[in-house]
Amino acid sequence: MGREANCHACVGAERADAKALLEATELILRGAIKRRWPLSALEAVRVEGDALCFSVGPESVSLQLGAPEAGKWADRIAAPPKSLAAKLGLAPERPAWVLGMVADAALADALAGHTAPSPATATQWLAVLHEPTELPALLGQLQGAAVPALWAVYPKGGAMDAAVRTALRAAGWRDAKACAVSERLTATRYLPPSVR
Repeated sequence: MGREANCHACVGAERADAKALLEATELILRGAIKRRWPLSALEAVRVEGDALCFSVGPESVSLQLGAPEAGKWADRIAAPPKSLAAKLGLAPERPAWVLGMVADAALADALAGHTAPSPATATQWLAVLHEPTELPALLGQLQGAAVPALWAVYPKGGAMDAAVRTALRAAGWRDAKACAVSERLTATRYLPPSVR
């Protein structure tokens, strides 16, 4: 999840109050001044007093965020984004048992080298769901299994998200974390009924 703040913005010769949003890959200004910059385009990022300052092409930018917040934004911009594998907690020593067909390139890349040969050797399960009709079969596989945690990966959108959440919560699972997988998929991490 990104950061957001209401601030006074100076972009080139423009001066106005705006809403700034710091997302995973871009910084967005909304309000009287509208801009959308990829983080990779921000140059000379620094804190001056209580302002986050940087340049983008020919424009100099100053966002009056307040001293502590400006520093946090500068640190976040300087830090490389986490890989999808890191967001999902995947590593060679933290493999996932995968259920379902992985057709998404971003998810396949994240899982490369991080899958378990059996449920017993997995530190988490990852279920790829395409339709709500797949939920009963997933719940059947989870029942009675020693599952440390489950990532449910499914298409973005309210109906699918609601179906997954409703089914897993009804079975006693608790959602603990979420992350985007790709333009098309999202993931939610669930803890089993015994973990509170």
